[in-house]
Amino acid sequence: MVKVNRRWPVFGFLLALALPAWSGVFYSKEEAMALAFGQGAQVEVLSLFPDDRQKAKIEEQAKTKLSSGLFSLYVGKSQGRILGYAAIETEAVRTKPETLMIVLNSAGELDKIVTLAFHEPPEYQPPERWYDQLLKKPLAELDFNKGIQGITGATLSTRAALNSVRRVMAVYDVMVKNKDKP
Repeated sequence: MVKVNRRWPVFGFLLALALPAWSGVFYSKEEAMALAFGQGAQVEVLSLFPDDRQKAKIEEQAKTKLSSGLFSLYVGKSQGRILGYAAIETEAVRTKPETLMIVLNSAGELDKIVTLAFHEPPEYQPPERWYDQLLKKPLAELDFNKGIQGITGATLSTRAALNSVRRVMAVYDVMVKNKDKP
């Protein structure tokens, strides 16, 4: 007669709850802001509420939907000078989210993309060098049909990242760029 240890299924279930195998949070919000603007930078939150016309224009430029009526941009400043803008975007990849910080320089160019959290299996996460191909490109060129290289096995991750980047750049273009200019 074979003896069955009935505690193993319970142990396995508890272990699965306690240790999410693929989840990863890499930076806190404070650490992310330091990465975006440097230590000691003053960071202000710019809360944007696009009206229907602005929302339609943003979605057209971004080629993706806005998920909320509120969009927050973090504005990094030093000695009264704007260093740049950052947005924290979370988008579902397959069934789990990725959270990216998208940083624009003071001129609105894509300057940096940092993965803050990634909850899909690690092999689906695009490497940093993939994000590097997006930097300094204008919004109109951020498209797989316009020279952005995909990654086999990470198609959904790269598509979600590209949607997030385009959304941030479109919000900046429609709601922030030229706002203070006559």
